[in-house]
Amino acid sequence: MALSKKKKWIIGGAVALAALLILPRACAGPKNAANTVSYIEEHPEARSLVKTLGGSGMLKPANSYTVTTLIEGEVLSAEFEEGDIVDKDSVLFTIDSSDISNSIERAGISLDQARRNYNNAADLKNVKAGSSGTVYSLYVREGDNVSAGAPVAVIRDSSCMLVKLPFQADDAAGFYVGQTAEVSLPESFTSVSGTVTEISGSDMVGAGGGVYRNVTIEIPNPRALDSGQNASASIAGKYSAEMGTLSCRSESTVYAGASGTVDRIIIPEGSEVLKDQTILTLSGKSIDDQIKSASDTLRSAQLSMNSTQDQLDSYTIKSPISGTIVDKQYKTGDTVSAGKVLCTIYDLSFLEMTLNIDELDIRFVEVGQKVTLSADAAPDSVYSGVVTKVSVAGTSTGGTTTYPVTIRIDDTEGLLPGMNADADITVASLDSALSIPNAAVMRGGLVLVTKGSPSAVNAVEAEAPEGYVFVKVETGVSSDEYVQILSGLSADDTIAYIPQSTASDDLFTIMMNQSRGRS
Repeated sequence: MALSKKKKWIIGGAVALAALLILPRACAGPKNAANTVSYIEEHPEARSLVKTLGGSGMLKPANSYTVTTLIEGEVLSAEFEEGDIVDKDSVLFTIDSSDISNSIERAGISLDQARRNYNNAADLKNVKAGSSGTVYSLYVREGDNVSAGAPVAVIRDSSCMLVKLPFQADDAAGFYVGQTAEVSLPESFTSVSGTVTEISGSDMVGAGGGVYRNVTIEIPNPRALDSGQNASASIAGKYSAEMGTLSCRSESTVYAGASGTVDRIIIPEGSEVLKDQTILTLSGKSIDDQIKSASDTLRSAQLSMNSTQDQLDSYTIKSPISGTIVDKQYKTGDTVSAGKVLCTIYDLSFLEMTLNIDELDIRFVEVGQKVTLSADAAPDSVYSGVVTKVSVAGTSTGGTTTYPVTIRIDDTEGLLPGMNADADITVASLDSALSIPNAAVMRGGLVLVTKGSPSAVNAVEAEAPEGYVFVKVETGVSSDEYVQILSGLSADDTIAYIPQSTASDDLFTIMMNQSRGRS
């Protein structure tokens, strides 16, 4: 008669010798000893298996930050309290910064001066026009060596010509700036219109004893006029007492700012040039050294300014993270010293805990696995978490190594940092796996089956109770009670085992001893 799927208890004396083993006399015992072993028979079944790894740990905030100060001074404001929620970069404390204000001003002055000096040094390479006009003459050619302060060019502005003429003082007293004047050029037998630009405020006495005043007239130059031409003029019907000579509106000499070699002529002689436009460039070690020195000074001034500015920023203390104020040490009016803790902030958007997993089990743990948690402080609640980090840095204690595993908990109602919690990580889950009780698997992966089981044909050479044989199995996922069978058994087999695993090991030992006794 075939066995049913239900478990069948076999007690010694009620069934064959396969269910009852009588121990032989103990080798060292003075008298006979008899032990009776009882075990269960059942079929492998498809079951849902869940393997978990458990542990406990303390809950921590998602992030925490202790706010300290690098400076000392009086707290001018601290507009928050413990329990308040603050945003990242919101102002927590302002501290009196009057001591640093003068330092910042001095650093700013030094920086501006260093920047000007650097720009001036950099400009030593470029010889620029001091005014707009025409490059009237160049004193150097490309490749020439020049000394600092040496003249290199002359620039004339001939767009307008000027002539200064004496008029009777009484007549000049009635002239005004901007008045039209007729200028006669006897050498070309022409006349042009001009404009009064200046009237002398002082009189002068001429050779014949007459009293005169100089009047300056500006004449637009259509490129026909040149310096040195003679001219006279009439203003409102009054004529100049003498003739004068035309001159350019301006004429300036350009000097080299440093010693060096003329690298390139950019504006050749006779060409128009604008004010501050580069006429030629210089090169040389002296110039390079001056630029490098000015650059170093500028960099030093910038670093000094940055350092001083950073000190000013330190007087306004902002929240480094978004979170909840859990501790506040200073209030408005208090005086703080450098290095003191001002407040503590927790980011409570989620909680974390760390489990230390044994080295034999860490291979089963992966990021993303689900976690079930409970806490004594919230006895009626069960929480869900997820593994977010599996560290490879283990810690050895007493010959055993454990590895920290970080767990994140998003639904934290009823939980607070500092609470202790128990956690179970689900490392494997099977919906339908052929499985048998853990107690049925003996050392070496052996399972006791009836001789009538289909898998008995694969029996191993090991002495077994009458009516039974041992078969070798390959196991997979195991829960607290059951283990998955990957190979070696089928659902039609009948297995035998003692409920406790230790007893099952004892049974194997007993049978091995009996086998040796028979031989």
